[in-house]
Amino acid sequence: MSLCGLGVVTIWHDLLPEAKDAFYEWHNREHMPERAGVPGFRRGRRYIATTGGPEYFNLYEADSPEVLGGVDYLTRLNHPTPWSREVVASFRNVARGVCRVLYSAGVGQGGVMLTLRFDVPEDRATDVCAALRQRLLPPLTDRVGVSGVHLCLVDDAVSRIETAEKKARSEGTQIPHWVLLVEGICSASVEAVAVSLREGLLSLGLSAFDQATYRFEYQRCKLPAGDW
Repeated sequence: MSLCGLGVVTIWHDLLPEAKDAFYEWHNREHMPERAGVPGFRRGRRYIATTGGPEYFNLYEADSPEVLGGVDYLTRLNHPTPWSREVVASFRNVARGVCRVLYSAGVGQGGVMLTLRFDVPEDRATDVCAALRQRLLPPLTDRVGVSGVHLCLVDDAVSRIETAEKKARSEGTQIPHWVLLVEGICSASVEAVAVSLREGLLSLGLSAFDQATYRFEYQRCKLPAGDW
């Protein structure tokens, strides 16, 4: 796999225009280092939209889904710093999913990320997952310019946990259900894959998608204790 672990947090959001400078300073200097310091977290990445939206996409990778519902992460979410409370109040159109990684393959990280959110009827989840993992996704990792393909299933119960940080947002939080991520070297590479993905999902009887393409902005990895 090319993700750093079997658990991820996926977050999409817009911002009030006047909050952008504060957001970047907070996200780079406090929030990402803080998240990377949570036991079991491996890496955090931020992207900005080039096609579609919301404007920002954040991806946090952890050892396992259990880390994301565990006491260390929830303690942090329930004790946001004053700076966090101030900045997250400016978030708009937030969608957040705590996910289990069902499939991840590729050769590494790419500078462009396609995100595709969609729903699957509960009674078809097993069949759709098998079709994606066994038939539709594996060939995509061999496409020119593609560095990673990932399928994630959102844990609805964990994603719905009310925390102090979530309550600090001025609007409610949407919860996606299934998430496909495609990393590549340029927008053309991942958007070409998006055409194949949409055709594949349509062939499975799925028809509602939220699609956007993002450019990589910032990354924070786990550092030795005391260095973050």
